[in-house]
Amino acid sequence: MVRAFIMMKTAAGKSADLQNRIREMDAVIEAHVVAGQYDIIVEAESEEVYQVIHAVATDLNDLDGVVDTRTYICLE
Repeated sequence: MVRAFIMMKTAAGKSADLQNRIREMDAVIEAHVVAGQYDIIVEAESEEVYQVIHAVATDLNDLDGVVDTRTYICLE
């Protein structure tokens, strides 16, 4: 299994709605609205690195209100 954490910046007022939509995605384990440099932290898991990257590049970035994402693949 490949696990990743995705840090997301969202447009103003969009975090709560995005959090609910993100939690429904297949590869997503959890999504938290946070205070700080990023607005949402997403934990995702999949069988292959490609599947995690595809989920971020396609599914998350296509959501209305997502401004930027940074993906961190776990090395453990």
